Parts: sequence; structure tokens; C-alpha cells
Amino acid sequence: MTAYQQFDSQRAADVALTGVRVGADALLCAEGKALPAIDESLDFATALLCSEAVGAMQYANDTTLEYLKTHKQFGAPIGSFQALQHRMVEMVISMEQARSMSYLACSKVDGEPDAGERARCVSAAMIKVADAARLVSHETVQLHGGIGMTDALKASHTFRRLTLIAQQHGDADFHLARFAALGRGV
Repeated sequence: MTAYQQFDSQRAADVALTGVRVGADALLCAEGKALPAIDESLDFATALLCSEAVGAMQYANDTTLEYLKTHKQFGAPIGSFQALQHRMVEMVISMEQARSMSYLACSKVDGEPDAGERARCVSAAMIKVADAARLVSHETVQLHGGIGMTDALKASHTFRRLTLIAQQHGDADFHLARFAALGRGV
């Protein structure tokens, strides 16, 4: 096992198996049935990632709003500037859309009998979550100014985590292609 630290400071490892022998009795599913089981597991994991991203975006929005209310420039809280209010509203709207899509994905992995419909909904959620994660994380850093990328603020850790989540289990381009391929003949 070779351990390493990811971009977002999470721990990971590469595991190499050598000299392993597996008998037919060790199969987890019937021969030829592994791909649907793997797809279902990945859809479940992707729905969980969407939920984690929504939580991270909520944290980023909360801390950014607090910063806008307390940090002053020209004798006034920077949150009193209309342009920054608009940017904060964009962040909240994007996060709430991602939250709704995350709820949909979770409901589908929890009980949708049609694998194609489950996959479409999970991919649709990941597309929206990846877009929202990018917007929220970038705006958080921008609105905090230079300190937004320092390790002194948890916002920088949130930025890195959201960036990695948007790439795990397929980025937005992968899920767009998957969504299109699973289309209903539209």
C-alpha cells in the first residue's frame, strides 16, 4: 500500500495485490452481472458525494455571508455593497438548486427500480452539483479576498474539497455525456 495526501488534504492510498488467487466461490455476484452492481454502487457513492458537496457549499455560504456582514471597507460592511449582495444571492440560489438535485439523486438510489432512470438522475445531480461547487467555491475565495486561499481560513479547505468532489466519479463533462447517452430517445 502506498499512502498519499490528496489535493483537499484527504488521505488515500494505492493498493497493489500480488499473488492473489480467487476461487469461483468468492464471486460477489453471478458471472456477467458485475457491471450493473458496480454502476449501482457508483451511483450510490455519487449521490453521497452530491450531499457532501451541498453541506460544504452551505458552510461556504454561511462563512462568506458572515464575512460580508462583519468586514468593513470605506466605513461600511462590504455586504452593504449591492454588487456583493448579488454575488451572494447567486451563491445561495446555486447551492439550493444543487440541494434539490441532490435530494432527487438520493431518492433515486434509494428506491428507483429502473437502473437507467436512476443513472440519469444521479448524473443530472452531479452536473448541477459540480457547476454549483465551482461557483460557490470560487466566489467564496473571491469575496474573502486574498485571505480566502490561506490555510488560516476553513474556506480554503472547503474550496479544495469542492474542487475534488466535482472531479470524483466523473466530472461534469462525463456526466453530461452519460446523461445524453441515457436519454429517453428525445
